[in-house]
Amino acid sequence: MADSRLSACPHLIGVLALAAGFTLGPGPIPAGAQGRPIVIKLATLAPADSPWHDIYKEMGARWAQVSGGRVTLSIYPGGVAGEEPDVLRKMRIGQLHAGGLTLAGLNHITPAVIALAIPFVMETPEDLARVREAVEPKLEQLLAEKGYVVLNWGDVGWMRYFLPAADASPETVKRYRFVSWSADRTTELSRDAGFRNVQLNLSDVLPGLQTGLADAVSTTPLVVLSNQWFPFVPYMIDMPWAPLVGATVVDKRVWDQIPPELRPQLMAVAREAGVRLQTEILRMEADAIAAMVERGLTIITPTPEELAQWRALYVAAYPKLRGSLIPEDLFDEVIRVAAAGKGR
Repeated sequence: MADSRLSACPHLIGVLALAAGFTLGPGPIPAGAQGRPIVIKLATLAPADSPWHDIYKEMGARWAQVSGGRVTLSIYPGGVAGEEPDVLRKMRIGQLHAGGLTLAGLNHITPAVIALAIPFVMETPEDLARVREAVEPKLEQLLAEKGYVVLNWGDVGWMRYFLPAADASPETVKRYRFVSWSADRTTELSRDAGFRNVQLNLSDVLPGLQTGLADAVSTTPLVVLSNQWFPFVPYMIDMPWAPLVGATVVDKRVWDQIPPELRPQLMAVAREAGVRLQTEILRMEADAIAAMVERGLTIITPTPEELAQWRALYVAAYPKLRGSLIPEDLFDEVIRVAAAGKGR
């Protein structure tokens, strides 16, 4: 049975409930002066009371416990702090200190993170686990060079196409107007491949689908269910073409103000939270798909010919990823590790 939290529509409720009391006035990086706790302000697009939000709440409670109340976490869910580029901007000026970011946000720090979502390279959770073990240290170093400490890596599931009609061929799918989260290099690559994109903020996606401004979405089942988009894109191609991973990052300036003896304990709690979410994600994704099917979602199985066409479309974009967005050595390492796991 699907998790009841996933079948609700908490996103807009969470935004409205928090907006009235949410202010982020300019201020210095938090410091635990005169016995006051260090308060880490963390923003995420994850809806209030969603599984991701629950993990952050548990992490915050454990931080307060292991630090004896010296470090606490204040969470702003549901996009109330803005889109992910807004979160990063507010982190730079000290209004926020941490963010739960998907690849769409991490890409603004370094596009090298796209290495974790090269289409049709990682096809199973086992593939993803092997690749992560191989390349996450390098990615964490690249993020650290930009001033961000990775607290944990997480998952949002596997990306699929959600459409208004039951046709899985690439040529038909490319005619739809797809929601685009931001104007970046990946969007340019999508357009180069022939896709049509409409840039919308998260809060504008639902009305955009309702009015026909956009008519298709490429994201994970959990995202579609949590935001209640599926009635407007009621067909899903059963083709998980890439994982949608993310990370929780904290401003290094803030992290360095935490007493050194506490940092390993807080990091251990954060890593444990990330692993716990990773182990739950497959169950939650299966529950999300089942919940949407119960409400009218139709799953489309692509033919072998259509699957081959999709694979060829994505593989043709690899030269534009390698060396341009993803460092060549990192790209090659992902391909090598993924292929080795498949016995190729």
